Amino acid sequence: MHNILPLPKPSLLKEQGSEKGKPEHYVLDSYAIFVLSQREEGHEIVAHLLLRAEEGETFLYLSLINWGEILYILERDHGEAVALEMVKDIDSLPIILCGVNRRRVIAAAHVKARYPVSYADAFAVALAQELGAVVVTGDPEFKKVEDLVPMLWLRTI
Repeated sequence: MHNILPLPKPSLLKEQGSEKGKPEHYVLDSYAIFVLSQREEGHEIVAHLLLRAEEGETFLYLSLINWGEILYILERDHGEAVALEMVKDIDSLPIILCGVNRRRVIAAAHVKARYPVSYADAFAVALAQELGAVVVTGDPEFKKVEDLVPMLWLRTI
């Protein structure tokens, strides 16, 4: 990973047209945050979701476990200062950080036991199942769990 940029503020993003009606729910995988911060393929989709969330048209969630995954990867690859800046950036966005409890741990363990995905990814899937949400990712590992939750792919897999 390189070229970690500050995450854009939703109010600075260009709206690409939003759908009206019942708010949708999305669970962001760590991949979605990295795509946004590095302005890689699919970052426009994440930026659009952030704008819609800021306007109250949708809800974005991030599991505390995936949040930790983002931080350890950044600290490992770029140092603690970069990781702490990302904490500030994420905190400034309309993303609901979801903690863990016994029920979520059991659900994630159930996913991990049956599918060859990382433990952090199992938490994103379990959270999406609980919320009836769509997982936002470009990580090909999620192809293995497409039958469990709907996916919004940030790139062609």
